Order: sequence, then structure tokens, then C-alpha cells
Amino acid sequence: MKESKDSSGPGPGIGSNRFLLRLARGPIVSSGAVGTLIQDRGLTPGETSEIWNLRRPQEVAAIYRSFYQAGAELIGTNTFGANRIKLKRFGLADQAYQLNRRGAEIARQALPPSCFIFGSAGPTGELLAPLGPLTDEEVYQAFREQSLALAEGGVDVICFRTMSDLREILLAIRAAKENTDLPVIATLSFSLGQRGYRTMMGVAPATAISELRQAGAEVVGANCGQGMEEMVGLMREMRELDSGYLAAQPNAGRPELVEGRTVYAQSPEDFAARVPELLYLGIQIIGGCCGAGPEHIRRLARAVEAAG
Repeated sequence: MKESKDSSGPGPGIGSNRFLLRLARGPIVSSGAVGTLIQDRGLTPGETSEIWNLRRPQEVAAIYRSFYQAGAELIGTNTFGANRIKLKRFGLADQAYQLNRRGAEIARQALPPSCFIFGSAGPTGELLAPLGPLTDEEVYQAFREQSLALAEGGVDVICFRTMSDLREILLAIRAAKENTDLPVIATLSFSLGQRGYRTMMGVAPATAISELRQAGAEVVGANCGQGMEEMVGLMREMRELDSGYLAAQPNAGRPELVEGRTVYAQSPEDFAARVPELLYLGIQIIGGCCGAGPEHIRRLARAVEAAG
């Protein structure tokens, strides 16, 4: 594998953390879309996937194992929407702690000790004041609760992902850092427009990287978005801005609406075709987001192995 001249080795503060020590040794393949697989397995309309941590834990465990068997070394938990603010719309706010802890416990029990688990934590789905109803304290407390539950469940790292509001993700990072001793992966969702790459709230990569690093995120990057093609260009820009650990977890192509359902039609072969470019840039965590199933990750893992 060719390495970018900007790719960094072990950074300060790694200490004896098992995940960061592994990250320092080379790229890690992460899992794909847990939520997509739960939908495929029969998630009821109006039901949140996180409730399966309590009602159908064996199904959740099988999904975790499918990504591990495909070659992922870093598996995300079924807790993306499990903050109490988002769960409130499903009448599950009071079960937030339990849903997060169980999502992590299921992964810990289903996977071998050598496998790393990231606690997946997405946005609240609400806007912060003055644009929306949420206060900083409400957001902080929601992510504090989620971080503590994921840590208790046994995750190795917390990943705040698919964020578009920089203020929200900074509150999330602070909540994790002040209440756990776990490293943090922080990824936002960008799209390419006339002004270049921006999040839905207008955050540029340079601003994001600077603020996320200052907040203490050990790994920064992007997930979701418009697919692998745009992700490569975004990672190229991010690498020029930052020499630390970067993560890329794109969708399996652009979302398309087919018969009232959002689908991601990119084949596993096409999804993995651009992986050598990410490796050349020195991207340390490469995985998938919406639409990326075990076969996408299998092809991705083979591309990483072939480049090694």
C-alpha cells in the first residue's frame, strides 16, 4: 500500500488504549449499515430499529456477526438513533439508557474479543436554539446518557456520526470526553455543491476538522453523503488539511426512491473500486453507511488486504 506523505503515525495521547494502538498499526475496515439490514429483515413502519435490541436481540447479533464474517474489524452498534431526544417520538425516551447498553452488550457477546466495537450515535433530529427548541444542556445530557450507557455496555470507542450541525457534535464530544475515558470518532455528512463540500448546516471541512480536533476527537472524517465517488474527493481535501487519523464511511451510491422506498443501488464491486485511492491518502478507517451490506464490506476488506 502506498502511503501519503501526510499520513501520520501514532499521535500523542495514545497511551495504552487498545483501539488507538491498533489504529496506529494500519487501516481498519469498519462495518456497514446495521439499520439497512434491520429494515430488510422486517422492521415495522413507524418502529425504530433500536427497539430490536430488546425485542429481537438474536437478529441484531446475527447482523453484527455478518459484518465481522465479511472482514470488518470495527463493528458499529445498533444505537444510531438511541438518544432520548430522538427516541421521544417513538415513546421510548425513558428506555434510552437500556437500549444503548443492550446494543453494546449484544455486540460484545456476539463478537470475539479481538473485534473492536464502536458505539454508534447519530444526531438528535432537532435543531438547537434559536433555530429550534433544544438547549445546549438538553443536547449535552442526551449524549452524556448515551455515552455512559455505551461505555457500560463495553464499546471500545464512541462514534458520533451523520452530523451536520457543528454545535451539536461538539456538545456530543464534550459529553463523551467528560463522562467516559473512551476515544471518540467524529464524522459529519457532507455533500458537494457550488461552494464545495458542505454539511446541510453549511459547515466546511476546514472548519469541521479544526473544531473537532480542538474538542478532542481522536479520529475525524465523514460518513453517509452521496457515495464513494464524492467521498474520495472529500477525503483528499481533508487529508490536505489534517495529518491525523481520518475515517471514511460512504453510502453505497446515491439514494434513489424506488416504489416509495429509498434504495442504494451501487454494487459491492463498484463500491470497493475506489478503496485504493482512500488507502493512498492514508485514510485509517474505511467502512460503509446507508445501503452498504456485508457483501460491500467483504469486497472492501479484500481491497484493503490486497493493497497491504
